[in-house]
Amino acid sequence: MTAVRLSAGALLLAFAVAPAADAQTLGGFIKDRAKDRLKQKIAECIATDLSCIRKAKEAGQEVKIKDAPPEASAAGAGASGAATMKPGEGAWVNYDFKPGDQPLFVEDFRAEDVGNFPRRLEFIDGNMEVAEWNGGRYLRVSTWPGKFAIVLPDVLPERFTLEFDITPGYSSNWTVLRFADYGSVPHDIRFRTHDGGKGNAGIFGDGMRANGMTPEQVGTLPHRARIMADGRYVKVYINETRVANVPNADIGRSNTISFEVPGHNSAPVMIANISLMAGGRKLYDALTESGRVATQGIYFDTGSDRLRPESTPTLKEIGAMLNEHADLALTIEGHTDNVGNAEANRELAERRAAAVKAFLVSTYSVDEGRLQAVGVGDAKPAAPNTTPEGRQQNRRVELVRR
Repeated sequence: MTAVRLSAGALLLAFAVAPAADAQTLGGFIKDRAKDRLKQKIAECIATDLSCIRKAKEAGQEVKIKDAPPEASAAGAGASGAATMKPGEGAWVNYDFKPGDQPLFVEDFRAEDVGNFPRRLEFIDGNMEVAEWNGGRYLRVSTWPGKFAIVLPDVLPERFTLEFDITPGYSSNWTVLRFADYGSVPHDIRFRTHDGGKGNAGIFGDGMRANGMTPEQVGTLPHRARIMADGRYVKVYINETRVANVPNADIGRSNTISFEVPGHNSAPVMIANISLMAGGRKLYDALTESGRVATQGIYFDTGSDRLRPESTPTLKEIGAMLNEHADLALTIEGHTDNVGNAEANRELAERRAAAVKAFLVSTYSVDEGRLQAVGVGDAKPAAPNTTPEGRQQNRRVELVRR
């Protein structure tokens, strides 16, 4: 009995005088177990990963929204394989979207404070705010529906283009765009992500349902939505895929473009990089009239002279024009806005002009002597650099007849 009492006393003494490290280990073990139980009740999902969010809710878990990993966000909006493709490759061969040449409304929300509703948009209904996500600024729509509008000083022209980045909506519902008052015209334009993960968009209303889907899933990151209108002829695109091609769509014209977005607090819709452009004349017609023409349809990777595949339609038009008019010689001028160092801008502009020249020579067998590449940089702005629209107009490639 004495031995037993001694053993019990020794054991009690051992706990009483246990080193601090052992106590911390025991406490840490208890805390870790508590954290594990807490983690089982919380699921971390990317804001646009609807599958993750649905599974978490089905399991009774609380959803914690997190940013996408850097390797995912690096692809950028509407990438769809663009990071490894050159103009004219793959699906871009049949891509025919060309932006207008006159900026009407350009917004990337970088001048807005996080948490505010953008001052240059008109609030209509819902819960919306500017948010930082994946290294950029987005309008986060977290109610269904969230309604806002772009209000212009004048009525939309007959020829215009509209582009914006958007993430999938909540429960595969449509984002609806209207270019005139509700009910005043028969047709509107809608975008969504299909239940299978493919992009789906088109023109709807008054017995018309002209829509299509992307051949591949668009994923949960932003994809590029595009609309090109010339009178009643309207085309709709998701990334490089033309999903609707309608010659008799009546979407109307007004000074207001309204958005109706299916957001949700657990699956917000993110919208960014809105670009509304007017016009878009044939390049040769403009050259013949004034001897020079500016194009907004030649795209480069940020800070690089690498041509992006979205440039395909404009480069194709330039190449065809040079082949049809053998006496035509051009100076290709690269222009920038005034953001950054002036000399660095000029050098980048020169490399970009040279990249356009090299592409035309190699792809369309244009005699190199007919083309000259010049980097102008920010020395000759086409508009004041004081507004987003002015800076957009200044970021251009100009063709000058020699």
